[in-house]
Amino acid sequence: MYSLKKHLKSTAAGFAMATGMVAATAAFADQVTLKSTDGTINVVGEFIEFADDSYIVRTALGDLRINASRVVCEGAACPTFNDVTAGVNIIGSDTIGLGMMPLLMTGFAAANDADAELTNPTTGQSLATIIDDGGFGDEIGSYLVSSTSDDAAFESLLNGDAQIGMSSRRVTKEEARALRADGAGSMVSPRQERIVAVDSMVVVTHPSNPVNTLDIEQLRGIFSGEITNWAQLGGPDRDVNVIMREEDSASYDFFNTYLFGEEAPQFLPAGIAADDQALSNAIYHDKNAIGYLGYAFQRGAKPMTLVNECGIATTPDAFSAKTEEYALNRRMYLYNREDTIDAQGQAFLDFVTSDEADGVIGKSGFIDLGITRRAQSLEEGRGAALKAEVASYDAGFEAEVMQ
Repeated sequence: MYSLKKHLKSTAAGFAMATGMVAATAAFADQVTLKSTDGTINVVGEFIEFADDSYIVRTALGDLRINASRVVCEGAACPTFNDVTAGVNIIGSDTIGLGMMPLLMTGFAAANDADAELTNPTTGQSLATIIDDGGFGDEIGSYLVSSTSDDAAFESLLNGDAQIGMSSRRVTKEEARALRADGAGSMVSPRQERIVAVDSMVVVTHPSNPVNTLDIEQLRGIFSGEITNWAQLGGPDRDVNVIMREEDSASYDFFNTYLFGEEAPQFLPAGIAADDQALSNAIYHDKNAIGYLGYAFQRGAKPMTLVNECGIATTPDAFSAKTEEYALNRRMYLYNREDTIDAQGQAFLDFVTSDEADGVIGKSGFIDLGITRRAQSLEEGRGAALKAEVASYDAGFEAEVMQ
């Protein structure tokens, strides 16, 4: 069910010191970088060995032992893991795989009175081995999560590499038809398509930026290059540095389709981020920057209030996402083939759609599907907009009567 043969590469000498607050002092071709999954800490040093599910690296601060479940190893000297197999392969969206899956695996194990041993076989992969009896019993399951792209979710389901696909968009008609023709069943059936969370696409700036609210036309101006100075938006006389996701990412497609439809303008931003984690870090270190990222990755960046086409200002919080009043919302999906899902995979899918998973999803920074209630004021938000609409209607009606 689970095997992990460790084949460790030899490494050349070289070290550099680095923590979340200490910059690296040197760079060597064979050094490794251990990046924490939340993007807050990088440790750079000479790889010594991989033992007891931990990386051991030599730095200017001494030899450090770091649990593999907490970091991802990058660099030519990182250990390689061959023949990684698991009972269930889960492939697709890096937003879900990196942001949600580690905690979901931990919650799934706890719900079964078990423990999840998490390791990172390679960049973008995490392996959860579920051990019964709180971690003291037998292995009862293993799940290999590969964080790649939405497209890869459906490609992997089609070619049989995955039992579960992760996607931040809904399956397309073409993908669903190809899978049905391959015997996978109906991909839009409730037994095969599950909405597990909501993720607001949040427009963020540096915390010191005094601009707090943007409307749709201002957003179009910023992300087309027509607005180039914060003074045009009521802010300081400084350049607007736009940070965007890569063009082949689902986040790029979603955001630009919302703003521009099918024809996004050609625009060269100040920077391009490989993922939401990198974008959040870039925004935090540039007081002139603006970008967009998933709700779970805001961290130190400041979220912007958006004014929709109806003139209603909405903030990217859980309530506005669940009511779908916040315009930049997308749903997080898990898909499975009907003909290959087994008891191990089904057990995990049953958990992620249960009430018990809501708290876990919330802790991971995403928005769960649980019911939220909030009192509404008539002086702001929806209430104020409704009052204005009623007043306008009454004034128009009275004018007609007086004619």
